[in-house]
Amino acid sequence: MSIRALVNTEAVETLDGQELPDRSPLRFHRRLPGYEETPLVDAPGLADTLGVGKVLVKDESSRLGLPAFKALGASWAVYRALEERLPGGGFGDWETFEELKEKLDPLRPLNLVAATDGNHGRALAWVARLLGLGARIFVPEDMVIARREAVAGEGAEVIVVEGTYDDAVERSAAEEGERGLVISDMAWPGYERIPSWVIEGYSTMLWEIDDELERRKEAGPDLVVVQIGVGAFAAAVARHFRGPQGSRHPRLLGVEPANAACTLRSVEEGRLVSVPGPHDSIMSGLNCGRPSLVAWPTVSRGIDVLITVDDEPAREAMRLMAASGIVSGETGEPAEPRAAVQLRGRHRPRRLPEINGRGSRPVVKTYRSFGPTLRTVAASRGGQPVERSPRTRVVCSLTSDYDYRHAAHPSFGSYRLPAHKRLRPYR
Repeated sequence: MSIRALVNTEAVETLDGQELPDRSPLRFHRRLPGYEETPLVDAPGLADTLGVGKVLVKDESSRLGLPAFKALGASWAVYRALEERLPGGGFGDWETFEELKEKLDPLRPLNLVAATDGNHGRALAWVARLLGLGARIFVPEDMVIARREAVAGEGAEVIVVEGTYDDAVERSAAEEGERGLVISDMAWPGYERIPSWVIEGYSTMLWEIDDELERRKEAGPDLVVVQIGVGAFAAAVARHFRGPQGSRHPRLLGVEPANAACTLRSVEEGRLVSVPGPHDSIMSGLNCGRPSLVAWPTVSRGIDVLITVDDEPAREAMRLMAASGIVSGETGEPAEPRAAVQLRGRHRPRRLPEINGRGSRPVVKTYRSFGPTLRTVAASRGGQPVERSPRTRVVCSLTSDYDYRHAAHPSFGSYRLPAHKRLRPYR
């Protein structure tokens, strides 16, 4: 197993000069058929394993009938993009999705188009089906059959592209036109507004977390952990927790596959860089070779620590989650268990050092030799190392993005869930 960690010395406490999302996406999502808040799960078993006070998992294993949160970004971006295409520049008043669907008649026939490693494409196909539109989804050639079938199962035409996810993105971009509307979470020069709406759409999940913690009368997290692909979701997390409206700014930790660590490499070099393939981690939804142009300014200044892991910690993290009764996939299992397992290796940690770079509460947890690095950076920011007090620490791991497909990967091996959470067939 291998690990690489980078403390981002350019990270800031508050992101200035950015348009921060309000609750408009949340109000829109509440009108979608089947909308319900996803649970914020307290996982004491994980907290005990990791040696922290509390682990909260935002369980996205069932969002709008899909096994991932990606429908939040896709649906909001489609809504905003279609508004711009409609004569008169907007939908006007509407109450039901059937009414919304009727307002799209002047645009038909129209295909929604994207490249995907799985969940974004499936979510976009779901939105297209809901609105009575077509969907053309481009996928890399190494995408497992189960993923392709899931996208096709939502009514999409699936086109296999020779090469990587980035090659599929390039191919999909050529579909933009009168009868094709590209809805990508990846941005490039000249294509930036729609990916920014995808990021805005993910804010619904974060508002739900805030609202649930307020209902419980609990303080916010000390540490928020997020997986990174092209960086759209990580950008949403950074905007939310680094916005000037927040009274609390936890540490943010991002995790990438070791062979697709485009954000870590870009932060390290101080500019956008591409990581060549093959990107063949079992964490398929994170197999991206270049950060999104829109996400990059936020992620590069908002994420405090970047960690890369290989596949074994992802497998182990799924088992840890399953032992806590939480079903998670290889891409979306909380990165804190994954990173912690990688950092501790096969042994219990001798101790769990913590640092305080901002304010008076410890905010970053790590194991063994990684601790001194974080302590050094904390001191350079004016913070003083402090010892762990499990009664007062909260770790918030963001997504349990279970998509039922990890068993299809030949390298995964055996994975036994508790009897009440056996793997369901992936449709």
